[in-house]
Amino acid sequence: MKLYGYFRSSASYRVRIALNLKGLVHEHVAVHLLKDGGQQFSAPFKQLNPDSLIPVLCDEDEGEELVLSQSLAILEYLDEKYPETSLLPSKRSDRAYVRALSLAIACDIHPINNLRVLKYLTAHFSVTEEQKTDWYKHWCMLGLSQLEQRLVTDARSGDFCFGDAPSMADCCLVPQVFNALRFNCDLSLLPKTMGIYQRCLELEAFSQAAPSAQPDAE
Repeated sequence: MKLYGYFRSSASYRVRIALNLKGLVHEHVAVHLLKDGGQQFSAPFKQLNPDSLIPVLCDEDEGEELVLSQSLAILEYLDEKYPETSLLPSKRSDRAYVRALSLAIACDIHPINNLRVLKYLTAHFSVTEEQKTDWYKHWCMLGLSQLEQRLVTDARSGDFCFGDAPSMADCCLVPQVFNALRFNCDLSLLPKTMGIYQRCLELEAFSQAAPSAQPDAE
């Protein structure tokens, strides 16, 4: 099993957490998003993923070579193939709830804070670094504040996003909070979110997946 990713990529970070939670040994293949004009645009990588996005997981499934992109699709695949330490609850309605939390982060918050979006703002609209940071903080904090309300008001949240064990939602939450802290967002009004974040970091599966712990970290 190989995981093509970048140490600071939120989507790659999600998959690393899931692999660690499941105890799956894998080879890390670094794809630097800034060097050489972006290694994700190189011909060899585009053969793996024509979208030029990370992560990409390569595995063997039912005797066939699998090349899979999109972090949440990868998490779903890992959960089906390796059901031990499940990332999703057993009850159907609870699975839908965890997926909703995960998608709120991966689809509503993360994309408009993505590197290629931020680079486009500065390259084509003469946005200053300060304005770019303000853009990031606005959309990130809006999304995280909405998530906080859901976690506070829904009885299914516990020590983690769902109950008392990490789920797919926590795999998504931790990288997003990490990025928010990197951009100096004020998260003091998100006590539930930050409590979950801190509890996750106490687990080896999360700490070993952190950007600073990766072989390509800078």
